[in-house]
Amino acid sequence: MENIFDLLGYLWREHRGKLIGVTLGLIFGLLTAIWGFGKALFIGLCVAGGYLIGRHLDQGRGWEDLWKRFFGRRW
Repeated sequence: MENIFDLLGYLWREHRGKLIGVTLGLIFGLLTAIWGFGKALFIGLCVAGGYLIGRHLDQGRGWEDLWKRFFGRRW
């Protein structure tokens, strides 16, 4: 491994899930240490919600489909 970029490329290809898990754990730990558990949990939930909305839109479904999924036909 010649440099840091080769190492990061190897880790991303071979250990992607572990790398993502460690990174998320580190970020959550830092947020908890800085702001406390409640605020860190709120930030984590907002990030998860944003990810789910983005994934839904990336799959080619529109906002209308997302709205109907969460609120049904009542709205």
